[in-house]
Amino acid sequence: MTLLNSTFDGKGYGGWKRSVLIALLTKNKLGFIDGTYQAPTIGSVNHKLWGRCNDMVISWLLNSLSKEIAGSVLYSNSAKELWTDLENRFGQANGAKLYHLQRELNDLVQGSPDVVGYFTKIKLLWDELDY
Repeated sequence: MTLLNSTFDGKGYGGWKRSVLIALLTKNKLGFIDGTYQAPTIGSVNHKLWGRCNDMVISWLLNSLSKEIAGSVLYSNSAKELWTDLENRFGQANGAKLYHLQRELNDLVQGSPDVVGYFTKIKLLWDELDY
């Protein structure tokens, strides 16, 4: 049960987040992490169905994380809680990270890679800096 081909290891949160949002949107499960799909009351006809879908989204998210990060959110009660925890930890602007991105952009030279490789690297840095 994988959602993405690559795992998030603490680097490139913006790209990983965008990939997750796209994947969940295509599976019509985005509401489990943004809070749109609230848990029905216990005993409700839909409570078990909601729980099964919520657990599936949690499983997808856990499988898209490195073992260390997944271990830190393993006991989240809902996909929304797990997502919020990740957002609070990795989604915040980080002054040191911004500095390193700007420095990496300043130090970037084409060197031996072809133009396509160089452009791909610079575009990735721009996108991450913009995020």
